Amino acid sequence: MAGRTTFRLDESDLPTRWYNIVPDLPKPPPPPLHPGTREPITPDDLAPLFPRALIEQEATQDRYVPIPDEVAEVYRLWRPSPLIRARRLERELGTPARIYYKYEGVSPVGSHKTNTAVPQAYYNAAEGVGLLTTETGAGQWGSALAFASAQFGLDCEVWQVRASYDQKPYRKIMMETFGATVHASPSELTESGRAVLARTPDSTGSLGIAISEAVEMAAGNPNARYALGSVLNHVLMHQTVIGEEALAQMAMAGDTPDLIVGCTGGGSNFGGLVFPFLREKLAGGPQPEIRAVEPAACPSLTRGVYTYDFGDTAGLTPLLKMHTLGHAFIPDPIHAGGLRYHGMSPLLSHIVDLGLVEAVSVPQNECFAAGIRFARAEGVIPAPEPSHALAECVREALRCRDSGEEKVILTALCGHALLDLPAYATYLSGDMTDRLLSDDEIRLAMASVPEAAG
Repeated sequence: MAGRTTFRLDESDLPTRWYNIVPDLPKPPPPPLHPGTREPITPDDLAPLFPRALIEQEATQDRYVPIPDEVAEVYRLWRPSPLIRARRLERELGTPARIYYKYEGVSPVGSHKTNTAVPQAYYNAAEGVGLLTTETGAGQWGSALAFASAQFGLDCEVWQVRASYDQKPYRKIMMETFGATVHASPSELTESGRAVLARTPDSTGSLGIAISEAVEMAAGNPNARYALGSVLNHVLMHQTVIGEEALAQMAMAGDTPDLIVGCTGGGSNFGGLVFPFLREKLAGGPQPEIRAVEPAACPSLTRGVYTYDFGDTAGLTPLLKMHTLGHAFIPDPIHAGGLRYHGMSPLLSHIVDLGLVEAVSVPQNECFAAGIRFARAEGVIPAPEPSHALAECVREALRCRDSGEEKVILTALCGHALLDLPAYATYLSGDMTDRLLSDDEIRLAMASVPEAAG
């Protein structure tokens, strides 16, 4: 329809199942390994951390997994989310490209993270768990799990990376409003946190450290389980409601993406948008370029090594084959806290290794410049994380302006920045800095990676 901007599905069009891409890949992903034996992990190995239903989803070979009615009922608070054509941004850029964004900032906590937080809380509550522990970087995942825990009567305890804890106090308040207990990480509450503080008393933390603390607390409490907001297969699968809706909405718009762009930290937002489109591509359908965008300050896909590594700093988690900077890597305290993880989702890493997805990195200042450009045109202030994808969309749209190509670009605006405004204040004041990692810094961090396994 000429001039149409927003494409909305009816509540009755809410997806009824999640999509698991693993059976459709040309080669299966490498298995997680037990940190002690270096053998493939078993369901029993994961039982202290996750409920049985999520363990089964992590390893399933089923192409689709039904969404429980109890989860769908909560989803309907904000889903289906809108697909919006960024017509004003197109005009501002002077580009013939057509830019669409799937807007996940309409969720109760303002980000896509609720798409997996709700089912994780549901399955834990269904198996009698009383407490969920987790980590959070920017605070979006912690907020989502706090909200989801409240829906199903669970207690929630969150370790927030110190840099984000200090930068984003309103995220802490949001988590506490939903009933969660929040700790700055590293903390004195766990052995792993105390060990970090003994070495580096002024540590700004990392997601790897916060994961160690949350895992340690869950493993030591039979009434508790651990919840993860990204990286693992079942988490990315829950997010595919984004892409399934976007497929239908792009059809409503009468367009087919030539390029799909997503920001990547652990891979959940990217996988959620991309995997349903990649399914169609692998089946011989439309053949869009697919591009993952990460911070230049934490470039696991573009400068890391594809190998087995721990998912946390203390080495408590299984070994995952992923693009990693080394589990001891401590990134600069950049404002895109949700993208400050040393490794990438094993499933997404595998897909990149197969050549199905390309990866680029973008410096922080360029991301905020794109975020402000987008906000002034479209009226939504993007969270620092999706501003990375927007920066790449702007790059591509300007290339189209110069070439005259009418390319169709699709991205996911995975959250708004209404609780991240201090980051924009830093940029607007001119105090934001960019620093590229040296090869020596990466080599030093990679020294923490265990010897090749499997």
